[in-house]
Amino acid sequence: MTGLLRLVAAAMLAAVLSQFPAFSDQYVQRLGGQVDALTQVAADFDASATRAGLTRAEALADLSGSAFREAHQQDMRHTFRRLDRARADLQMLRLAGPLERMLLPHRLRDTKTLRATWADFRPAMPLTRAGLIAAALGFLIGWLVMSFAGRLSRRDEKLGWR
Repeated sequence: MTGLLRLVAAAMLAAVLSQFPAFSDQYVQRLGGQVDALTQVAADFDASATRAGLTRAEALADLSGSAFREAHQQDMRHTFRRLDRARADLQMLRLAGPLERMLLPHRLRDTKTLRATWADFRPAMPLTRAGLIAAALGFLIGWLVMSFAGRLSRRDEKLGWR
């Protein structure tokens, strides 16, 4: 029974991890679109500031004095921070291959992009090399985790902890 449980867990993790390369590719594509859109917003803001004879920091500071202007200031600050994070993540994810991205889940942190990618993602057979390797890694990890859990369980029984 333990062998069957181990096999099922390993197969499930293989199926899940086999999808990561395709999912991360789609996330990177969407993140690139987000960076393009946010870059345009930042460029428009900077152009408006320049026409007014202000730097970005000065233009942001000038956005005060009313509830609307202060809300707009906060929105623009958030946009600039999101753009900086997204650019850094996109650069890192583009340099990494599909399998290397498995080590960079913390770089899939743009929650809006992540939600949109997940909403449109449809699992498929992992026929790419990266998908098959990810599936094999998932199977191996699942097998090892279940083997370790089985050993702990048997140890606990021998020690009378159950």
